[in-house]
Order: sequence, then structure tokens, then C-alpha cells
Amino acid sequence: MNEAPRRERTQWTDALGRPAVRSAQVLLVLAAAAAVVFALVQLKLVVIPLLIAAIIAAAVSPVVRFLRERGLPRAVATWAALLVGLGALGVTLWLVGRGIRNEWDELRTSAEEGLDELQAFLTEGPLGITDQQIDAARESATELLSSDGVQSGALAGATAAAEGVAGILLGVVVLFFLLKDGRQIFEFFLQPFEPEARHRARRIGDRSVAVLGGYVRGTALVALVDALVIGIALVVLGVPLALPLATIVFLGAFVPLIGATIAGVFATVVALVTNGPVTALIVLAVVIAVNQLEGDLLAPVVIGKALSLHPLAILLALTAGTILGGIIGALLAVPLAAVGWTVIKAWHVPEDDPTAPSSPAGVSAAASEVTT
Repeated sequence: MNEAPRRERTQWTDALGRPAVRSAQVLLVLAAAAAVVFALVQLKLVVIPLLIAAIIAAAVSPVVRFLRERGLPRAVATWAALLVGLGALGVTLWLVGRGIRNEWDELRTSAEEGLDELQAFLTEGPLGITDQQIDAARESATELLSSDGVQSGALAGATAAAEGVAGILLGVVVLFFLLKDGRQIFEFFLQPFEPEARHRARRIGDRSVAVLGGYVRGTALVALVDALVIGIALVVLGVPLALPLATIVFLGAFVPLIGATIAGVFATVVALVTNGPVTALIVLAVVIAVNQLEGDLLAPVVIGKALSLHPLAILLALTAGTILGGIIGALLAVPLAAVGWTVIKAWHVPEDDPTAPSSPAGVSAAASEVTT
């Protein structure tokens, strides 16, 4: 019996050549991914508003669908949802600004008294710090604030603020068109695909919209509970700037794991400076209790099914997003990681597979406003 001809071995097919070829392929893939990330970072003024608009559109689409079911035309329903959202944001900012303006004098007076008490504790307490050391630290801080580096940083901050305004305007326009013409936009990007891949891509789009929408709406609900509980505690304890601090807690809750904690610590510091250590300890106890309530009950029930990510994956995504995009990267990292995991699971599972995870209730209807 003749044996099958053996393939001639070369330097690329021997025991060392095959790992070398595979390593080169991996390096090429990593280089391509790094190039894509670099390009996205350079185009952040376009990419970030687009991503934020897509996430908000996934969350707001049920409102547009509700208005359309009541007989409103698509454009009118989109404008109504958009204007209501912008109006609510404007009213919130106005209330926060008015609270800061009305309580600024009281806050400044309380802060000066608190700083004097802190200085007295440092100089008369067990730490043994002298007035000369405190004065030297103040002079160093003054020199740092007046240095060229800080001034150039302020100029860069002004430039970033201008870019932020432009990004907000672009994001609002993109959000409007995603809510109004999401089907046409999505179908346009599906044209290069074959029919089978196109069908699978539609399924991925539906599930991605469901994940984004569920995550944003769930996080907003959890953040609202955090802000209400901590805000009520601040009002009862007489801490100044209760509404602005509660707003910071609400916004901080959109950063998983650490956002609400950092915002709560900031509220505790304000309570310490303005109302003393006893009030600060009470505020800290409330913050810890709220975080435990969020981690053990609210987040698993409200967000858990939509997110479906292990806490370690959330932490890694949060760290990578912060390194690449700062605060905005921290806000976007987790929902994008959840969508990426959803895409991987949905792409590799055949449509007729009985073990394929079913879409949550209402996915097709909710996705129809954005991806359909």
C-alpha cells in the first residue's frame, strides 16, 4: 500500500516555523488594532459624540416608539423626545447653578471656618506641624498655580471646552438622525454583506441596541436612587449645595464600580469642611449604605441582565477606557465592552441553534427605532 506523499518540510513549516508564522500573524493583528485605536483617538471629536449619541438613542428609542404609536409622525416624535430631554437637562443645570449661587456665600464662610479648624488641629494636635510649614505649603501651592505649566494647562482647558461645545452640537445632530432615520442608516452599512451575513448582522444590531438601552436606563434608575437618598440625607443634615452634590452623585453613578463612591466621598469632604466631622461621618455612613444597596440589590436586578459582564471584565474595561479617553473613556468603556461581548456571542451562534440566547422582551420593538 502506497503511503500518501509527505509534505516537504521547509523553514516555515517545521516545529519552529509554524509558531513563528502564527506569532507574525498575531503581531499583524495587534498592529492593525493599534492603528485603528490610534485613528479613533485622533478623531475623538467625531467618534465620541457619535458613540454617545448611539448610546443615548438606544435608551431613548422607547420614548420615540411610544409617541409614534400614539399617531405622531416620525419627525414630530423625534423632535418631541429630543426637546423634552434637552429641556430636562437645561432645567437641571439651571437648578444646580441657582443652588450654587444662592449658597456660595454660606459655603465660603463655612469652608473658611473649617479650614481654620483644620489648621488648628494640625498645629495643636499630635501631628506637630508648625505654622511655618503650613505657610510654606501655601506659598508652594500659590507658586504652582501661577506657574507656566498651570497657565498653559488652563489654555489647553479652554481649547478643550471649545471642542466640547462643538462635540455637543454634533452629538445632538447625530442623535436626531439616529432616532429619526436609524433604519436607513443601519441598512446602508449592511449593503456590502452577503444575505446570510446581513441577516446575522441585523440580529446583532437588535441585541446590541437592547444591551445599550437596558444598560443606560438601568444605570439611570440606579443613579437616581443614589442621588435621591444621598441628597435627602444632605438636606436633612443641613449640608450646603445639597442639590449640586446630589447631581454629582447621579452623574458619577454612570461610571461603574467607582463613580458613585468618588462622588459620595466628595460630598463627605464638603460636609466635613462645612458642618464638621460628626456630620461628615453620618454622610459617609449614608454613602456606604447606598453603595451596598446598589451593589447587592439594585445593580444586579436592574442592570445585571443587560450587562452580563463579570466585575473583573468591567474593571479592566474601565481601566483601559480611562487610559485611552479619560473621563469620557470611563463612561463609554463598559457599555462598549458589553456590546462587544454581545456581538461575539451573537455572531458565532447560528440562527437555528436551540441553545442560542433569546432576545429580551421588547428587543425587536425597541431596536426598530434605532437599527430598524
